[in-house]
Amino acid sequence: MACGFRRSIACQLSRVLDLPPENLIKSISAVPISRKEEVADFQLSVDSLLGNNDYSRPDIQVQATQLAEKLKCDTVVTEISTGQGTVNFKINRELLTKTVLKQVIEDGSKYGLKSELFSGLPQKKIVVEFSSPNVAKKFHVGHLRSTIIGNFIANLKEALGHQVTRINYLGDWGMQFGLLGTGFQLFGYEEKLQSNPLQHLFEVYVQVNKEAAEDKSVAKSAHDFFQRLELGDMQALALWQKFRDLSVEEYIRIYKRLGVHFDEYSGESFYREKSQEVLKLLDSKGLLQKTIKGTAVVDLSGNGDPSSVCTVMRSDGTSLYATRDLAAAIDRMDKYNFDTMIYVTDKGQKRHFQQVFQMLQIMGYDWAKRCQHVPFGVVQGMRTRRGDVTFLEDVLNEIRLRMLQNMASIKTTKELENPQETAERVGLAALIIQDFRGSLLSDYQFSWDRVFQSRGDTGVFLQYTHARLHSLEETFGCGYLDDYNTACLQEPQSVSILQHLLRFDEVLYRSSQDLQPRHIVSYLLTLSHLAAVAHRTLPIKQSPPEVAGARLHLFRAVRSVLANGMKLLGITPVCRM
Repeated sequence: MACGFRRSIACQLSRVLDLPPENLIKSISAVPISRKEEVADFQLSVDSLLGNNDYSRPDIQVQATQLAEKLKCDTVVTEISTGQGTVNFKINRELLTKTVLKQVIEDGSKYGLKSELFSGLPQKKIVVEFSSPNVAKKFHVGHLRSTIIGNFIANLKEALGHQVTRINYLGDWGMQFGLLGTGFQLFGYEEKLQSNPLQHLFEVYVQVNKEAAEDKSVAKSAHDFFQRLELGDMQALALWQKFRDLSVEEYIRIYKRLGVHFDEYSGESFYREKSQEVLKLLDSKGLLQKTIKGTAVVDLSGNGDPSSVCTVMRSDGTSLYATRDLAAAIDRMDKYNFDTMIYVTDKGQKRHFQQVFQMLQIMGYDWAKRCQHVPFGVVQGMRTRRGDVTFLEDVLNEIRLRMLQNMASIKTTKELENPQETAERVGLAALIIQDFRGSLLSDYQFSWDRVFQSRGDTGVFLQYTHARLHSLEETFGCGYLDDYNTACLQEPQSVSILQHLLRFDEVLYRSSQDLQPRHIVSYLLTLSHLAAVAHRTLPIKQSPPEVAGARLHLFRAVRSVLANGMKLLGITPVCRM
């Protein structure tokens, strides 16, 4: 694999530079493929070796040339050249082919993850909090991004061998339950609640909000109901529990469709009592200040700067979102003793988490440094044909329907055992790839038309490539897989694929560093385009057996790496479509 070659290059460099090979490995990178010309396989950036940027370009170029002159070709490296501030290495072609294909097949789902780029990586306990919809409300598409991004981060961390706990921290407490409790007493129907719970609660919530805006007595009842909840009133709690249980049931069904699971369903309600302990702790440390309105605040600036004041208690003594987040963080540290805790929410909550982490720090919890917020932008324009308020289930249903229609209109579509399931998996891939193509922090405009394009950089194209490569194996696998000769894979199309497969570990490493899925998405799309070209120009049928076998091995390696990458992104690859 890439690292076997990297180590070989690093060993030769270490003798010339008098540096340990380990210090050089990460400075040697696989060269991205180019459509215009055949490129070297690896390059060493002289800049990264010098350790500072005081050198002008000509000096760096001189250094690169001098270094290249001291190096020799061997059984692994057949050519050494220089580029813009780099020393370039070309690997023995037959050795490259044999090593990469062998490694991909042997390592299977672990290909790229056993790389030396990850060696010495300590195994950590990682908590990822993501999705976190509001109980008693239908699962809005706004929560989709948190769900798929959190799932990707958890998948990646797990693949790297970390112990990951996936937490869904439900919005199941707060003033909205005062409104909902009052609303259900006024407008609710038990039969409707049982038959379509989230839809009925949504209708009740809309109606009571309207009433509360016009009638102060309704607003007061809602406030009283929430206070009864906070004080542990059995009747109010029983109604709240019913709303929560029915909501979680519905969510689990939707998560199953998304291929997402959680180790723990937590919620703000778990911390209503513990948040009082947090208030006492803040008070005992002299951090709690009462305002004229009767609320309690923490001044994070220490000098009365109003922009650095965080409210932690209402005037009636009830807790707030920030207080419950503090209690949850402390509880999770006690329970999981985590090395890292990652919160995946939209960028609008950036300030909230900065304040929560800062409060933990001034409360004396040094582990607050281990907490990390991964923010993301908003999706605009994700509406179904039915209207403006978009619920995730409506989007999933629409994707499945449109995908079924698309598949039915394509002549090459195979007879499928379960067309609904295939359509859903392809549709989800389309949704995830559109979301993951750019930086997570960017807002983006959702486009139904772009989602369903089968050509170009889409999830449909990835699924189509995987299904087509699987079909090749089914058709020719029995006859050719035992008999192949690596010397038969020297065409430019084969070499480009092998060079691209070399880079997979670097792409995984990059995503593991910044938690951005776009590096993997871009890699898989390029791999699929390379496979499409090779499929057209490197036929298996009517080729001599050893050539056909070699090409089939190459296509099998592509499909294996494609499937690995898709699964990390949260996509289930399809074998027929």
